[in-house]
Amino acid sequence: MLAHPFVVKALSGTIPFRLVPIGSDQFGGFLLAIVIGITAIAASLPLGILLALGRRSDMFLVKTLSVGFIEFIRGVPLITLLFTASLLLAYFLPPGTNFDLILRVIILAALFSAAYIAEVVRGGLAALPRGQYEAADALGLDYWQAQRLIIMPQALKISIPGIVSTFIGLFKDTTLVSFVGLLDPLRGVTQIVRADINWKGIYWEPYIFVGVIFFLICFGMSRYSMYLERKLKTDHR
Repeated sequence: MLAHPFVVKALSGTIPFRLVPIGSDQFGGFLLAIVIGITAIAASLPLGILLALGRRSDMFLVKTLSVGFIEFIRGVPLITLLFTASLLLAYFLPPGTNFDLILRVIILAALFSAAYIAEVVRGGLAALPRGQYEAADALGLDYWQAQRLIIMPQALKISIPGIVSTFIGLFKDTTLVSFVGLLDPLRGVTQIVRADINWKGIYWEPYIFVGVIFFLICFGMSRYSMYLERKLKTDHR
């Protein structure tokens, strides 16, 4: 947020056309869903990995904080977190702070998804045989080297189906932002259609159109996960 004015100034000088600022109340549709989904997915995966490692840590404070965060987030509906981001968070910020609603939603969605990914990755870590950890110790690797080179690549390969399922669920849950005043695809399309007198009385076509687009994106993610599983399946070759 502190770098936002400098980034805008730099882009205005390098891009030949002028970028018009768009507020959260004017930004919506499938572009909003894609922006929230991709950003939250990209941020939640590393956060989930760190939370999974923290939950399996031997340090009491790190383990306690990780377990508390994961259990709290998994026990609260996403819509509650979105209402917290849109309504309650403003009371804890200094007066005059401009914290964009879309940014708040992205942060809460990333944290929500990270808690579920942490449990998926923890399952992958638990599925590895103890010999992998002993092999890393025998090679003289420290903790982070062992995780980066030996443990985590195998755990992530095992966890691919669960991770992609979490990503698909998060992308579909982007439609919940309509409850906090953002124009998600369902709300935006239906409002535009109902505002046209030529579409009066037709309600099902916009929902089918939105459903088809969501299905194509989610189906593409599932097929890509299957491709990754086949490509990384090297244990029986």
